[in-house]
Amino acid sequence: MSLGERLCLSVLPEQEGQRIDLFLTKALPDQTRSFLQKSIKRGDVLVNDLPASKSARLKAGDRVTFRLPEPVQDAAQPEKMSLDIVYEDADLLVVNKPKGMVVHPAPGNYDGTLVNGLLYHCEGNLSGINGVIRPGIVHRIDKDTSGLLIVAKNDQAHRFLAAQIQAHSFTREYEAVVYGHLKEPEGRVDLPIGRSKKDRKKMAVTYEHSRSAITNYGLLQEYCDFSHIRCRLETGRTHQIRVHMAYMGHPLAGDPVYGPKKVIQSLHGQCLHAKKIGFIHPKTREYMEFNSDLPDYFVRFLADLPQK
Repeated sequence: MSLGERLCLSVLPEQEGQRIDLFLTKALPDQTRSFLQKSIKRGDVLVNDLPASKSARLKAGDRVTFRLPEPVQDAAQPEKMSLDIVYEDADLLVVNKPKGMVVHPAPGNYDGTLVNGLLYHCEGNLSGINGVIRPGIVHRIDKDTSGLLIVAKNDQAHRFLAAQIQAHSFTREYEAVVYGHLKEPEGRVDLPIGRSKKDRKKMAVTYEHSRSAITNYGLLQEYCDFSHIRCRLETGRTHQIRVHMAYMGHPLAGDPVYGPKKVIQSLHGQCLHAKKIGFIHPKTREYMEFNSDLPDYFVRFLADLPQK
């Protein structure tokens, strides 16, 4: 959902009796339950066109309307920092994000993010479609994932690039190190992803309140206990590669969320790098593609792995 968007949902017979907050939590896996409860309290949730109470229980056929409110956070502030800019013109830039850097401000990370640095570098000239907290951000990668991101400098470029992502014509290739050996050297994982029922902070393969997620993978090199793979995304769901590979029994090395309990601490997070992006330029209409070298942490880890 985008800011200010209204979403209308109908209550199915099997959902009768559910509390409104539980119903919304399942219907909107990208939103936390506490956020939705606050939305109900603010009056942003209607049942049959009337403000809902937080204890309301639904009946089959009820019409639930939810409006994602406009952000009330203060705008992100410019910060001078060193950025690895791979390409830049008047409409966009491609940046190579280091491992450990948060993309945009969020609770607990209000400064030192990529957005703070971009605001300084671009002197505030970034698209405003995603609001004052995420200016210019067309797509994201996790804090502990390194690699390439595209940033829009104006709304027209942002819409054009976002449309390519939605149409699955935007090239996104990653490299990762996973546990174990794949049964097939290449394959396609087409499994929907939504919020985990067991842990709301995690994503999971699920057919309930989920979205389509497609990851294509290929083997690059096998080691004794690990495999170096390439992944090409057709969709871009939260934690998509991490969730899909873990579901297949091959979690990413260093992943503290979806990997084994004994985490490889030296990696400081999952061994995952956004290596290639490709897109049609919003102004020239020419296809552009960019690659980034594997970062030092990734190269060192591979070098230390025993050969198969």
